[in-house]
Amino acid sequence: MSVVIAVRPGDHDTDRLLEQIPAEVGEVVLVGAAEGASARTPDSTGSSAVEPGGARGAVTVRRLGPWDCAAGDVPHAGLLAATGEFVVLMGADGSMSPMEIPHYLHYLDSGYDFVKGSRFIAGGGVADYPLLRRLGHSALLRLARQLYGQRLTDLWYGFCAFRRGFVDLLDLREHGVELGAELVTHALHYGLRIAEVPSLELPRRHGLSPARTFRDGTRILGGLLDERPHNALHRLTPSPRLAGRAERADHA
Repeated sequence: MSVVIAVRPGDHDTDRLLEQIPAEVGEVVLVGAAEGASARTPDSTGSSAVEPGGARGAVTVRRLGPWDCAAGDVPHAGLLAATGEFVVLMGADGSMSPMEIPHYLHYLDSGYDFVKGSRFIAGGGVADYPLLRRLGHSALLRLARQLYGQRLTDLWYGFCAFRRGFVDLLDLREHGVELGAELVTHALHYGLRIAEVPSLELPRRHGLSPARTFRDGTRILGGLLDERPHNALHRLTPSPRLAGRAERADHA
């Protein structure tokens, strides 16, 4: 299993993150440059080995960079560089815990193709999610259910895992916050078996969140509409036959 970790400017504590990597992981791909990284963290072209948490052996750590943070939270280069049978995507700001990775692996081993974290099912949670952002997520989730016929509970949370062979199939193009939604919509479009696992989004350990409610919501809305299946629009408007049946029922 490979773990791709996006390291944004200001993410200082990658060593602490690496120490939490579970034994099931054989490779970590760090994308970006952490400020104040220790000598254990490889340079932009090298690799090293560290002891993961509870492991009997070492995990190979590779680093791709430097990375312009404007390129997105989950750079495509990291996905393409991963070599494991399974690929996990997560960030390095401390809000996602590597200790949750075995839960993702369990569902992949059970035959699912795409496993994503959800903050809104039993066992999940989020430390800081303003009311306005919750309302926006709820509205976009309802739209996604109409467009894609899916019943997921968390649309764009970026902590997810899938089979390495689906990297090309997912055909990722977005670079910002909407990438999480694109991952999900492409997985749905291609009929991948999707599972959700509880995930706890912890407070960021470094800096302020780059999230912007209206900007992010607009970009995700555009992504949902651009990636919608060709037969999805009819689900947004009742068919004339059903509308006529409802009208007759009202007059009955």
